[in-house]
Amino acid sequence: MTIRYVAAIDQGTTSSRCIIFDQDGAVVAVDQREHRQIFPRPGWVEHDASEIWTTVQAVVAGALDRAGLRADRLTALGITNQRETTVLWDRATGLPVHHAIVWQDTRTADLCHELGGTDGQDRFRATTGLPLASYFSGPKAAWLLDHVPGLRERAERGEIAFGTMDSWLIWNLTGGTAGGVHVTDVTNASRTMLMNLETLRWDPAVLAAMNIPEAVLPEIRSSSEVYGTAVGALAGVPVASALGDQQAAVFGQACYDPGTAKNTYGTGSFLLLNTGNRPVPSKNGLITTLGYRIGDEPPVYCLEGSIAITGALVQWFRDQLGIIGNAAEIETLAASVEDNGGAYIVPAFSGLFAPYWRSDARGVITGLTGYVTKAHLARAVLEATSWQTREVVDAMYQDSGVPITTLKVDGGMTANHLLMQHQADVLGVPVIRPKIAETTCLGAAYAAGLATGVWSGLDELKTHWQRDVEWQPRMEPEDREREYGNWRKAVERSFGWQE
Repeated sequence: MTIRYVAAIDQGTTSSRCIIFDQDGAVVAVDQREHRQIFPRPGWVEHDASEIWTTVQAVVAGALDRAGLRADRLTALGITNQRETTVLWDRATGLPVHHAIVWQDTRTADLCHELGGTDGQDRFRATTGLPLASYFSGPKAAWLLDHVPGLRERAERGEIAFGTMDSWLIWNLTGGTAGGVHVTDVTNASRTMLMNLETLRWDPAVLAAMNIPEAVLPEIRSSSEVYGTAVGALAGVPVASALGDQQAAVFGQACYDPGTAKNTYGTGSFLLLNTGNRPVPSKNGLITTLGYRIGDEPPVYCLEGSIAITGALVQWFRDQLGIIGNAAEIETLAASVEDNGGAYIVPAFSGLFAPYWRSDARGVITGLTGYVTKAHLARAVLEATSWQTREVVDAMYQDSGVPITTLKVDGGMTANHLLMQHQADVLGVPVIRPKIAETTCLGAAYAAGLATGVWSGLDELKTHWQRDVEWQPRMEPEDREREYGNWRKAVERSFGWQE
């Protein structure tokens, strides 16, 4: 029997990679390359979308070379991407009109405040599931239309295309200026603050409020269907899935049943709970978002807790402070002490996301005494991820009434056993990592394979999921709650720094 292969492109915040999987869901080859982070002003974060497209082409070629495969051996190609990062490009030249504005960027905070008016952050929440925050794509697009000279007029004439990174890649993969397909999927569309959660269409009232012409927008499609056929080096390969990176991890973690949850630990951390075929409004600072949609089947919704800074805090500890030489060293340093020495680090570098949504917050280190060493700070860096996750889990229970009894985890930080043990300790439930920890690419591959007949359905995909490591909670309940109280006090100290 001929082995079938599916490739997945993961266009992330700091790098792009391509992973090729076989029909059993096993990794055949991986290639990855970083791209630049551009910081024009404090709080501003940009990417060069053209550089990203060049990098994506390189990692696809690299993965095929490592696998010893030609492109015609691929049955399908799936895409997963950093969400909310916004790019506008010229349909005729194929060139971006400005650097992409990254999801972490805070330049639209004032615009969001103006849009909120007397209704505040919740003005569009009932329609879109999202609070008004600089995190999301719609305000970023509005900012570009207002600040790039002549862009709004060109957009209204239909000369400009808007997209998150999935749309940019699909357009380029399927021909670009020579007939590229301009689409997005429901998961990425749900992060723009422009899509109606019920109709799964662009909402005219929200577009009017943000003054965004519909002519720039891609067509909204499902997460698993053939959008078009690749050209160039991947000529003939169906481009058959798109999912925002966190929804792709939900799919790769086989969280197909209501009540199942996963947390992905990357630059930020994102905990998603499957709530079934109806959106669940949040009253506790969470996001109501699309989980996935397979073809014409009913959409699946999630509650999400988005944490802006987790892995990025380790990078800051390494690159800005120079206390460690590489990310892996932090576990050894943190394990050299028994606790955090009373120190807590709240990494509100760009404000706080869930469950607070405080753009006025900034990072703080609290509880410092002469006793605290760099090892205690290393431990506080790791614990910041666990405590932020605990806050999101509490909010999910308050919204849904469904207790999380286990937490499936994935992403690069799950290699840190000290962190994962602390995560189990502060949640009081087992934390489970699957054998394939990089489930973001796997989810994109699964969705593409479903659309092209590589796999028969979700039941078959469930059989592929296998447990690798499980961490059981060991912390005494009274210690957990005392430490949690200290963390909450530290968070309060971060509020109100930015006027």
